[in-house]
Amino acid sequence: MTQTLFIDGAVGTTGLEIAERLSGRSEFAMVQLPEAQRKDPAARRAAINDSDFVILCLPDEAAIEAVALIANDRTRVIDASTAHRVAEGWTYGFAEFREGQRDRIGAARFVSNPGCYPTGFLALVAPLIARGLLPADWPYVMNAVSGYSGGGKALIERFAAEPDIGFRAYGLNLDHKHMPEMKIHGGLSHDVIFAPSVIRAFRGMLVDIPLHLGAMGSVSADDLLAELGRFYAGSQIVSVQGRDDLSELLISENDAPTDRLELFVCANAGGYHARLIARLDNLGKGAAGAAVQNLNIMAGLDETAGLRLQA
Repeated sequence: MTQTLFIDGAVGTTGLEIAERLSGRSEFAMVQLPEAQRKDPAARRAAINDSDFVILCLPDEAAIEAVALIANDRTRVIDASTAHRVAEGWTYGFAEFREGQRDRIGAARFVSNPGCYPTGFLALVAPLIARGLLPADWPYVMNAVSGYSGGGKALIERFAAEPDIGFRAYGLNLDHKHMPEMKIHGGLSHDVIFAPSVIRAFRGMLVDIPLHLGAMGSVSADDLLAELGRFYAGSQIVSVQGRDDLSELLISENDAPTDRLELFVCANAGGYHARLIARLDNLGKGAAGAAVQNLNIMAGLDETAGLRLQA
């Protein structure tokens, strides 16, 4: 049965990437507004309430306003903004990071898409904390680098206007909108010390969590690798790899889109210093790919339909 879908904010970077992944899909009929009506409240209200599914690709305040336009008990929503990621009544749309989360998404009416940085962080840390291999009360540090498309139109234009800039460190006040999401969904006692940066690459992301395992107790890097391998075994989206034959991890300036999530466990010879690293596409599993995966799950379809999973 064909179901109707409206992407509110379809002309933004994430909206366009979602539409590309849904192109040619017969399971969904797209509800589209003429250019002149894209921001018209009445037209948006009608589109939202006439649709089985709505994906919000909007700034936070606009996403909250869009949800308020719903006047029925039928329309189901995926919000790609930050607005509802820790909100009551919303299901966190990261199918893999916790046991049973896929079923929760499938039954939910309101699903919040994870942030790109938290996707890498939680994929690495949450299963290990849940199994007791890592402590919930540790003061975790996360270094991360992202392609500039994660900053939206303004940052894309800024990199185009400043071609001599290759690296930007930001969040220097040690505050970031993703921090509540990582703390709450990770079950942490403390905020993460988060050091984000942006590089001259359109897409791609590395999330790096250094760990002094020797100060934590008896757990080793091999223990962490084994548990992550077990937890994600059989996943078509998430892969896990150890330090053997791994000399470097790269992001290229013009990487192809992907919805894969690669996890790595690196360690010193003694296994008491480790780096947990995630590599993903900030526009893929970090945004549009996750939204399409959640849509598939909510609609009872193959969750990988339309995703870009080629190696």
